[in-house]
Amino acid sequence: MRDEKALEEGPLERLFTGPAMAKILDFMILFRNYDYSKTDIAKNSGVNFRTVLRLLPILEEKQIVKQTRRVGQAKMYQINIESPLARALHKLNQEIAFYDAEKIAKQELRKEQQTIPA
Repeated sequence: MRDEKALEEGPLERLFTGPAMAKILDFMILFRNYDYSKTDIAKNSGVNFRTVLRLLPILEEKQIVKQTRRVGQAKMYQINIESPLARALHKLNQEIAFYDAEKIAKQELRKEQQTIPA
């Protein structure tokens, strides 16, 4: 049995450093028409504020998220819809949501069919 991984670190592993990154991306993609402060991102994504402080620069570096403006002292951020990576993540997010919705609909249909008397 091999002890080595085929890849030292793959592209998705580099991007998704853990569940916090996925939570931030889910929130930012779903509510892409608005911009948010770091505090808003932490609160609405359910991610610790310090974690947002650590991960946001990674998303900016990859041009997935961009700073849009300042409101007082707060910097505001939004998903960067011009970024090919952000567009790909948005499409993947939609595909997963459609897949999940279809799966739930099929399960509900099976439940309905089982309760209809013959």
